[in-house]
Amino acid sequence: MLDLEKFRTTPLIREPFEFLVVPEFVRPEARFAVNNDYPEVNRAGSFPLREVKYGPAFATLIREMRSEEFRKAFEEKFNIDLTNRPDMITVRGCCSEKDGKIHTDSETKIITILIYMNSGWESAGGRLRLLRSGNNLDDVILEVPPTEGTLLAFRRSDNSWHGHKPFSGPRRAIQFNWVTSEAVVRREQNRHRVSAWVKKLRGAFSGEKKAA
Repeated sequence: MLDLEKFRTTPLIREPFEFLVVPEFVRPEARFAVNNDYPEVNRAGSFPLREVKYGPAFATLIREMRSEEFRKAFEEKFNIDLTNRPDMITVRGCCSEKDGKIHTDSETKIITILIYMNSGWESAGGRLRLLRSGNNLDDVILEVPPTEGTLLAFRRSDNSWHGHKPFSGPRRAIQFNWVTSEAVVRREQNRHRVSAWVKKLRGAFSGEKKAA
């Protein structure tokens, strides 16, 4: 499903931080099945895999992302040893107007990988921008439309700034991180679970108010 050869031949940009973008990283012939089996996520926020249901094609994609070949390709590209580093995967299905604020990712994340699964993207919002600073969304290094099959990967650093203009609506993204320890995985999963529960409760309460 994944074009690792295309990944290997794509140059790594090293300044102002290390990143690369690989369009069509998910092979065209796999995308329909993956999208068809993508988790049904109808609320904003990131959801750990164990909190969502998905079909066999999506499960196959996740297995490939957790394979030794996948890890070694990233070790070679970023010149880093990821042996025994745990991974953490979350999925998004929707975006809210509050998403996209400029940030660098937490220090516990080593490599961040985003794979987008949106069949097309016309909106000016929701396009991830890699940035030169933490206070100007227009100080752009590169803008990445979240189109189907596109991979964005970067090494987390104190200046790995990124964000996007506001967008509200469906926006599918798989986020894969190698992190510093299993404790990070447990903490982040619990944080995402609580956040998802709060958003679900707010949505239910909002629906009750509208009905009233």
